[in-house]
Amino acid sequence: MADQSDIFAGDDPIAIARRWLAEAEATEPNDANAIALATSDAGGLPNVRMVLLKEIEDDAFVFYTNYESAKGQELAANPQAAFVMHWKSLRRQVRVRGRVTREEGPQADAYYKSRALQSRIGAWASEQSRPLKSRAALMTKVAELGVRKGTDPERPPFWGGFRIHPVEIELWADGAFRLHDRFRYLRSDAGEGWEKNRLSP
Repeated sequence: MADQSDIFAGDDPIAIARRWLAEAEATEPNDANAIALATSDAGGLPNVRMVLLKEIEDDAFVFYTNYESAKGQELAANPQAAFVMHWKSLRRQVRVRGRVTREEGPQADAYYKSRALQSRIGAWASEQSRPLKSRAALMTKVAELGVRKGTDPERPPFWGGFRIHPVEIELWADGAFRLHDRFRYLRSDAGEGWEKNRLSP
């Protein structure tokens, strides 16, 4: 059975996740940075959806969304989240659980400004997760806001980032005969050292 120790090299699971994502960007056919993000509502019922991870920082994972969306409201009420990032081409996945804070300062402004103009206008136009009369109504609103906001719209106050500060990370790599390699990293709070354990497949 192939030795996979080299792909798990290092003591920092965030650094390993960053390295794996870089490899996946060269092999995945589309959206290598897609994650299945899980939140929960006020009653504890979970929700999961695909979003795009935009940055892996030294101590956090960052994505952007409408704060008034379902996930935005759930994270405001219960600022904890989990996600899984899976790459079929590499036969690997990363699972993360942690506490969540907002990113609504200069970093969010810079990311918003880097987006295509139509995407920036779309962020203004979409009342994400809320009922929509028709697609035609949405496109009319996009056109109207495009005229009003011009070619350099500011970031909407209801749109920005979330930063997931992990307290648990699991790294998984496919193994022959379902004898996978799994390592779980735990810590009680962000900034602390990691406790590493190999898990049974």
